[in-house]
Amino acid sequence: MAGSWYVAEGGESKGPFNIEELQVQMDHGSINPETLVYGPGASEWTPIKHVAALASLLGGPAAAPPPPPTAVGADEIDYVINGEEMQFVEIELDPGESAVAEAGAMLYMTSQIKMETIFGDGRKGPQKKGLLNNLMGAGKRLLTGESLFMTVFTHAGGSGKEKVAFAAPYAGKIVPMHLGEVGGEIICQKDAFLCAARGVSLEIAFQKKIGVGLFGGEGFIMQRLLGDGLCFLHAGGNVFEYQLEAGENLKVDTGCLVALQPSVDYDVQMVGGIKTALFGGEGLFLASLTGPGHVWLQSLPFSRLANRIYSAAGPTGKSKGEGSVLGGLGIGTFFGDD
Repeated sequence: MAGSWYVAEGGESKGPFNIEELQVQMDHGSINPETLVYGPGASEWTPIKHVAALASLLGGPAAAPPPPPTAVGADEIDYVINGEEMQFVEIELDPGESAVAEAGAMLYMTSQIKMETIFGDGRKGPQKKGLLNNLMGAGKRLLTGESLFMTVFTHAGGSGKEKVAFAAPYAGKIVPMHLGEVGGEIICQKDAFLCAARGVSLEIAFQKKIGVGLFGGEGFIMQRLLGDGLCFLHAGGNVFEYQLEAGENLKVDTGCLVALQPSVDYDVQMVGGIKTALFGGEGLFLASLTGPGHVWLQSLPFSRLANRIYSAAGPTGKSKGEGSVLGGLGIGTFFGDD
């Protein structure tokens, strides 16, 4: 119906009402200038006093709406990545600036850095209040295999610059990524996140396709990083970025995918024939990535490295394949190699 309005009252939506009916409710005091309404000229719930079409109810022009909230951007931080195979990132903070990291990632920090362990991801701006809200927000991180807690490192001094460093958990590369330059959002594997400027939000990303969740190598749950600041990912071996054009397809080992933009379509497909799948050494499935968008790949997934180490250790946990053939005959035992 034309000119129909709905009123939020007692947590419920009531209506539709025309302007005359709203006037009657205003006269009886059941609604007031602060009452939220929805209708022509108000595409979202808005106080009556800010709706120009309902100015007659107030006996004059509608009050100007409040300015939109200012976006809370991430802290602007400087950094240096040190090392080759076992890297760490050193972040330089100005007074009041903060970095957020996984619990246990810190390598060192200078004297004016204040460390605080928190629930959730340390995003800036208004936080949800209450223990239950905090637990629910932090509990999402458990689904990605991470800790309930994160640590915020803040320059608590009044001047100068202070430093805090975060170390990679295993051999590989640390990849700096400015979210504001890649569309404000990326999706990455569960254990890729190392640290970020405070203001970057960490959420969970569910894989909607059953095939990807079961056979995609990363399961149904990945991490989503949102914001406009710097974040740092870690991956095994060497890491490189690949730009996919619209419709361009790239097939990747399921364990080699580090991160991708949401615009990239992620699916899985069979390697090929039965003989190739069973004896080709590449597993049964490959990740199929279709552009447009950026993807980041790693040359040595940690799972592949762990499998090689386990295979080399053998079922008894002892090394095999080293030394002369005499070692394989157990002669090494007589010479103290136990």
